[in-house]
Amino acid sequence: MDTEAQPTERDRSSRPAPPGHPPDGEGPEGRSRFALAARITDLLPGGRVSLTLLICLVLLLLLNTFVAQPFQIPSGSMENGLRIGDRVLVNKLAYRFGAAPRRGDVVVFDGTGYFGDADYVKRVVGVGGDHVVCCDQEGRIRVNGRSVDESTFLYPGDSPSTVPFDVVVPDGTLFVLGDHRSDSRDSRDHLGSPGGGMIPVHEVVGRVDWIVWPTAHLTRLHRPDAYARVPAATSSGGPTPAASPGAAGGAHG
Repeated sequence: MDTEAQPTERDRSSRPAPPGHPPDGEGPEGRSRFALAARITDLLPGGRVSLTLLICLVLLLLLNTFVAQPFQIPSGSMENGLRIGDRVLVNKLAYRFGAAPRRGDVVVFDGTGYFGDADYVKRVVGVGGDHVVCCDQEGRIRVNGRSVDESTFLYPGDSPSTVPFDVVVPDGTLFVLGDHRSDSRDSRDHLGSPGGGMIPVHEVVGRVDWIVWPTAHLTRLHRPDAYARVPAATSSGGPTPAASPGAAGGAHG
């Protein structure tokens, strides 16, 4: 049996270069790259430290633009889940590859021309085609004929809404509400405004996935189960036959 060890890739790469062939990095291309890097370093005040900081800044800007962006919560409209001063991390890739906002998602959107000239954070209650009504006999919101139990995230003591409404959400838009309903200006307050209180999906910045500050409030947000049993809307914006208002009764979402 041949017991001689076969040369590994590392063995081959460690052999000296043949005569007339400079080692890797010492050829014309390698010298050009080193010269360019040295020139950039020389031009920057602080040299390599400044270059490193500049690279980090560029990477941070790219992440902020395309991947995730921090936002500060300015009001109590999403209490108790999101409190005034909380810093949240918004996932900007959540809806970029064919996915769309779903009922229960907490999203940040640009409200310019719809709510006001600012970014807002609200919970998605209705998506395109949904029939959203307030309220059933027990005071709960109904989506496509199904009553939704929002008690797990609704602000303690708040009712789902003191404002009655009956809307069909146009395709490509969202019906959004704050969790602290008595302290939230949301789709209910803009039904007569341009857009009818609906937010176009393309105005959504992203989904709120994390509370990152303060550290005592560090939390990952999960979509609640409250809307899991809500049926898909028909093309006319009403409930599916299996979940018609008469059939649904007082079932919880």
